[in-house]
Amino acid sequence: MGRLLIFCSASSDIDPAYNEAARQIVRAACACGHTIVTGGTVKGTMRIIGDEVAKVGGQHVGVVPRFMASIVYPVLTRTVWADTMSQRQALMREESDMALALPGGIGTLYELIETQVLSKLGKYKGKIYALNLGGFYEPLKALLSHYVRTGMLEERDAERIAFVDSVEQMVEILSR
Repeated sequence: MGRLLIFCSASSDIDPAYNEAARQIVRAACACGHTIVTGGTVKGTMRIIGDEVAKVGGQHVGVVPRFMASIVYPVLTRTVWADTMSQRQALMREESDMALALPGGIGTLYELIETQVLSKLGKYKGKIYALNLGGFYEPLKALLSHYVRTGMLEERDAERIAFVDSVEQMVEILSR
């Protein structure tokens, strides 16, 4: 079907519910024929995603900066090498048809917002989702609303990120 880019936590010290959500989404995406695109390392939720893709026999493209070669996930369908973090993010988007931000840290937030900006500029054509599991992204939703209220962002650009409140909703989206 498509190529699902997943932004996620590189930390292992997170709520286990976030990793379980990642497993469920990956299983559903692979069952629907989606290729999974990630940052391709063994860090945090990226490892969980890699393990799940391998377990179900799916396709996994990892985009990895050369300076992270020592932590590349060992079972990728394809590895795309980048020289910088900026190039990595650009290549990840090039490899995808849609992007999903799972609950994650500042890097995930950066990737999500950069993808939103590129969508606004017509440089990313895919749909953008954020898994608002347990209200994780409520502060971001409030910030985007603030930007709209103050005239700093147009409503249509705030709506470029579709906030999905459950794994079940995301699975339904992936199966369309």
